Amino acid sequence: MTSIERFDFVGAQGAMLSGRLHRPNGPASGAVLLAHCFTCSKDLHTMTRIASGLAEAGYAALRFDFTGLGESGGDFADTSLSANVSDLSRAATALIGRGFGPCGLIGHSLGGAAAILAATRLKTVRSLVTIGAPADAGHLRHLIDAEWSDLAAGVPAVITVAERRFRLNPGFVTDLQTHDVTTAASLLGRPYCIVHAVDDTVVTYDNAETLFRAAAEPKRLAPLERGGHLFASPADAEALLAEILDWFGATLARPGAGARPPAPERGGAYWAS
Repeated sequence: MTSIERFDFVGAQGAMLSGRLHRPNGPASGAVLLAHCFTCSKDLHTMTRIASGLAEAGYAALRFDFTGLGESGGDFADTSLSANVSDLSRAATALIGRGFGPCGLIGHSLGGAAAILAATRLKTVRSLVTIGAPADAGHLRHLIDAEWSDLAAGVPAVITVAERRFRLNPGFVTDLQTHDVTTAASLLGRPYCIVHAVDDTVVTYDNAETLFRAAAEPKRLAPLERGGHLFASPADAEALLAEILDWFGATLARPGAGARPPAPERGGAYWAS
């Protein structure tokens, strides 16, 4: 049995951010914070399945909406990668305020880039997983290429992602260009697992290889043959969850609560510890 409770907190820009905390029945083996993809929300199937699966495995898991998305307050037009990093920092602080100590961090797509950047600043992050994350934040340009030149020239623009329209201010592009995700990955100094579907056409698999080469040990590259960018099918989501649980079982669970040393090799993916 697990439970889900509302978990709201103040984000970096002062807006109230909406979250859901999944809790196991009994003491948690650890806590995990989830960061969703660009223009997505905490309620994306990928996020909800991971959070519920973590709770079933004994972890407390917090999924939340970044500023201006989903049920969170604030204006998405003013969003930036830096703002997402700061929202993650606020979420980690809120978890500590509720009695949870060091946590695991999961970031999907641009949320993965934000997770890498946030983890370099947050001592409370014990282990990191990224899913379909870009090695370069500027990779997002291909999604908004038609509006990129306007934004770069200082003109606000309306972008369309997955048939939904979002307004963006020019600062979004300027901010993206200030971040070096690959260098940040090399400076993590904690266990890092890179999960990426080989058939991802939004953020291609070579991004995973770039991040893996840059990252220091301990690290793991976990290629999944299918799943695309969103791991939308139940089977693909379960395969993704299995990789995450295996990694956190080795790097996050409290001693005596299922923690174990990582295997030297599993399923063709390399482990270093």
